[in-house]
Amino acid sequence: MKILLHICCAPCSIYPIDVLKNAQHTVMGFFYRHNIHPFTECLRREETLKTYADAIGLKMIWQSDYAVEAFLRNVAFREADRCRYCYHDRLTATAHLAKRGKFDAFTTTLLYSRFQKHDLIREIGHAAGKAVGVSFFYQDFRKGWEIGIAESRRMEMYRQPYCGCIYSEKERYCRPSRNAPASSAIVRKEAGHSRP
Repeated sequence: MKILLHICCAPCSIYPIDVLKNAQHTVMGFFYRHNIHPFTECLRREETLKTYADAIGLKMIWQSDYAVEAFLRNVAFREADRCRYCYHDRLTATAHLAKRGKFDAFTTTLLYSRFQKHDLIREIGHAAGKAVGVSFFYQDFRKGWEIGIAESRRMEMYRQPYCGCIYSEKERYCRPSRNAPASSAIVRKEAGHSRP
């Protein structure tokens, strides 16, 4: 089959690309950008993927715009369910490109990660494919997790330390000190109250 592969980053693409090519599928990649924050992180991941795609001769479709504002508006006040929106947005965009490019199917490197919500990705992928009119190719790539990690380290690839959005970046790095006062306590002190 001719398959369009949504790629979140170069390290996560290694194993899925190998599997798909070994099964004699023709693969083209698609890099989606709106969910990767901040922009400097987006550029770093994109550059790593460009280097890897050139090295293996993978044809790519690169998203040119960067609609971070739309992403944030769509997840505001629904942060706990942001992954559902993010998966839907990425997979629907990939499905539309696959339909327009006359691909037989589309899939995603999200199915490689042990940290993603695998069942939800599969559900949304099939729904997006049905709505757009192109097949979602499902395969569990997680068994190649260690292989992809080892290969990306061997190639000295940049490996990002969080999923992509600003919320996941906060979860990765923001560890408030136990001795630091709560923000509400600070506000009360500033308002003239003597006790937090």
